[in-house]
Amino acid sequence: HGIDDLMMQHNCSKDGPTSQPRLRTLPPGDSQERSDSPEICHYEKSFHKHSAAPNYTHCGLFGDPHLRTFTDTFQTCKVQGAWPLIDNNYLNVQVTNTPVLPGSTATATSKLTIIFKSFQECVEQKVYQAEMDELPAAFADGSKNGGDKHGANSLKITEKVSGQHIEIQAKYIGTTIVVRQVGRYLTFAVRMPEEVVNAVEDRDSQGLYLCLRGCPLNQQIDFQAVRSAQATEGRARRKGPSLPAPPEAFTYETATAKCREKLPVEDLYFQSCVFDLLTTGDVNFMLAAYYAFEDVKMLHSNKDKLHLYERTRDLAPGGAAPSGPHPALWVALLCLSQSW
Repeated sequence: HGIDDLMMQHNCSKDGPTSQPRLRTLPPGDSQERSDSPEICHYEKSFHKHSAAPNYTHCGLFGDPHLRTFTDTFQTCKVQGAWPLIDNNYLNVQVTNTPVLPGSTATATSKLTIIFKSFQECVEQKVYQAEMDELPAAFADGSKNGGDKHGANSLKITEKVSGQHIEIQAKYIGTTIVVRQVGRYLTFAVRMPEEVVNAVEDRDSQGLYLCLRGCPLNQQIDFQAVRSAQATEGRARRKGPSLPAPPEAFTYETATAKCREKLPVEDLYFQSCVFDLLTTGDVNFMLAAYYAFEDVKMLHSNKDKLHLYERTRDLAPGGAAPSGPHPALWVALLCLSQSW
């Protein structure tokens, strides 16, 4: 109706000649890229020669799910439903976790949404969405870069393995994001400068920023609760309808042997792998732990911190169990996770 009114006001003919749409001219080379981005659209180049180099941090989410925060805290969380991983002045990342097995608190990431906010003359707002069995190599609008702005090539998507592995480079904020589909579920990893990590206008809102603050205490699987696992197991067996039986595909010994094939160092990634195989029986969770560690090797700036071994008091049990626990401990933990 608005268009009809405007045409009447300006005496526009509905049948008259119309001009042909103008073709947008792009610079030579890749039609999705521009090589003449302004310096402000390249985070590292915007630093002066005498300025200190930016300090990069890493966050990752994989498996059941296991979270490695920007401060190298390692947790295993329940976090069912939608949760914000990152929420700052430049981008927002939200994951949705769904139960892996009926009646269990074991969850894994089934959906991922990344919103890159419009930034100066560099990029327009872009949304990336991935779901189970759908890992697109483009933003939601079909584009692969930052849009029509002059620095559009400072944001682009690259498909590494079709339907399994994409990488997003956001050079204007010095950030690299890796998204994978392993089996039915998604993994997420990011490399981001500290300055960008902490660029939040409302400091009070950072409590829900999982990559920075970690999972809320009531969402963490507390390893200390294993001490009461056998009592919990006994109570669960005495209740009315029986809970689903734990997967029988792996014993502690076979899970350990399987994880050692891809993760020879018995760090927290190895322990996460063992825990996930015991709780889900799905060998793809081993691959998720393996690729999560491969992403750490690529994205983490401190190569001395690739492997994590020790837990703090409030860390989660799944990915943070000490190396080489007694098999009975894992059985107790497995029963606890099924009856929580």
